[in-house]
Amino acid sequence: MREMLRFSDVSLTYQAENGEVEALRDIDFSVYEGELVSVIGPSGCGKTTLLSLIAGLEPPTDGTVTINGTPGYMLQKDNLLDWRTIRGNVLLGLEICGKKNTANTDYADRLLGTYGLWEFRDKHPSQLSGGMRQRAALIRTLAVKPELLLLDEAFSALDYQARLVVADDVFNILKREKKTAVIVTHDIAEGISMADRLIVLTKRPGKVQTNILLEFDPPDATPLKRREDPAFRGYFKTIWEGLDIHV
Repeated sequence: MREMLRFSDVSLTYQAENGEVEALRDIDFSVYEGELVSVIGPSGCGKTTLLSLIAGLEPPTDGTVTINGTPGYMLQKDNLLDWRTIRGNVLLGLEICGKKNTANTDYADRLLGTYGLWEFRDKHPSQLSGGMRQRAALIRTLAVKPELLLLDEAFSALDYQARLVVADDVFNILKREKKTAVIVTHDIAEGISMADRLIVLTKRPGKVQTNILLEFDPPDATPLKRREDPAFRGYFKTIWEGLDIHV
């Protein structure tokens, strides 16, 4: 299996108003092709900083981050432009990257059709539900054909019921399109249900506390189905009891 991402003894220290802050220390893990890997941990432990390192938005202070593929970033908000139609929003990434050609436009249209948004292609974002908007944001990201997707609290703007439905949607799309993804979330249940593997960070400076392979029966069970699996409760209990949180 091809290694898509490798953190090798990565540390990051940044300068704040009150002095240096050590955000991450000695991070070491890999992500392989086709894997969905969730990263969870206490608030401020450096989860989003990990994504910034992968995306090349900032360099590590020590160690190396090796990426074997083009990353695509999906943020907390869908950031759809309301003056553009849904199809126009989906094609925006292709326009920005200078990749809007017939083949890529056809691919984007296929994604809209496959994932239930083709009939809404001429609608504007304000006319769609939060879940449908998030699905459109994911299709916009997929349209530029990234090999590694970075999801930063991608469902946090949705209410609880919508989060459950959209998590199922996104999981099915990522698996069907055979994508590799790193999913940052503060929600333990969401992290477990969405991933093939779960990485738990300690409080700042973030270090890898746990790197656990998640096994469900059947292996391709959706996030909602996984929440019903006895293994889910076991994983949740183990992670919750070991998570370095102080209220």
